[in-house]
Amino acid sequence: MEYPHLKIQDPKLYEIIKAEEARQKEGLELIASENYVSPAVLEAMGSVLTNKYSEGYPGKRYYGGNRVIDEAENLAIERAKELFGAEAVNVQPLSGSPANMAVYMALLNPGDKVLGLSLDQGGHLSHGHPLNFSGKLYQIIPYFLKKENELIDMDEVEAIALREKPKMILAGFSAYSRNMDWKRFKEIADKIGAHTFADIAHIAGLIAGKQLESPVPYFDVVSTTTHKTLRGPRGAIIMSREQFAPAINKAVFPGIQGGPHDHINAAKAVAFGEALRPEFRDYSAQIIKNAQRLAQALANRGFRIISGGTDNHLMLVDVFGSKNITGKEAEHVLEEIGISINKNMIPYDTRKPLDPSGIRLGTAALTTRGMKEAHMDTVAEFIDAALANKDNAAELENLARKVKRFSVDFPVPA
Repeated sequence: MEYPHLKIQDPKLYEIIKAEEARQKEGLELIASENYVSPAVLEAMGSVLTNKYSEGYPGKRYYGGNRVIDEAENLAIERAKELFGAEAVNVQPLSGSPANMAVYMALLNPGDKVLGLSLDQGGHLSHGHPLNFSGKLYQIIPYFLKKENELIDMDEVEAIALREKPKMILAGFSAYSRNMDWKRFKEIADKIGAHTFADIAHIAGLIAGKQLESPVPYFDVVSTTTHKTLRGPRGAIIMSREQFAPAINKAVFPGIQGGPHDHINAAKAVAFGEALRPEFRDYSAQIIKNAQRLAQALANRGFRIISGGTDNHLMLVDVFGSKNITGKEAEHVLEEIGISINKNMIPYDTRKPLDPSGIRLGTAALTTRGMKEAHMDTVAEFIDAALANKDNAAELENLARKVKRFSVDFPVPA
């Protein structure tokens, strides 16, 4: 992508952007929460819509001159409703955590109990970590995975819910590779009269692509980011039953946000439109095929995959237990050869969060670049070879050249 004005006006930043562009083209992106947007999404993000202020909602703004902005936001709303079958959608949340904060504010009072997946078991910061707003403002009751198979134990979830009687049950994750039993969560919540809140940030694209079951028919409120598997701009939306929409809207604005980012909302509309096309289903299916092939290829090379595999786009790999390499070491070594991943705790990890036993891998970005199952074997070989030669500088340099040659054959959308 060219930036003619930036090149002249701010050559220093221009060079930084071009360097990042080269890094993305010449390396492999396996961070599960990252993806590449289409040129159309990029154009919307860089449009003149960024010049407008539009506090409020379509037809009810606190500023004049929003007739066109209203059209853009309504387009995003209607496409999101169609894509997910939602009764109501708020497209204004700036990111995933603010979206989740708005849900808490809409449904709960400070101090209320929330049942959510523990962070060290695959949950998210905004699902109750003590340093996060969720853990500071609400009484979080965690549920965990079974030690023997590293899966959510729905019977235990029910037992905890019946005992603790939380006001809201939160189902969602940041690092869990298996399907969620949305219907069972809803049945449990109904037994105690609790609200149901699903965070599908990681798997929204796979749900939109009809590869995974959706919580929308069952849950009161569903939030998601719009990047990751949905392949849109960095932002979020909140879907809900119509009865909760007024409270959700008030919680977003004026509750926690001022003016929305109109250029990003427009880019969300573009991404939703792309996800409504038939080819997005094929893309979503390929993401899962690639993830399952990568997990198997790594297992064949002696790596332990948490829960034994994956049903979605991501997997956790126990590199410390498998190869006596910490997640922090693995992240550093793989970055040296041009592969981006993130260190991650595994269930019941005995190591610290900043130097854990595992790594988290995802296949959405690789799939966007056109890679298929056979290419996952090559990626697994790169990972295995790099970690096996972590102290061999010459071999790492050789692997970096191989990764670059492999990567440039799969163009990044531009």
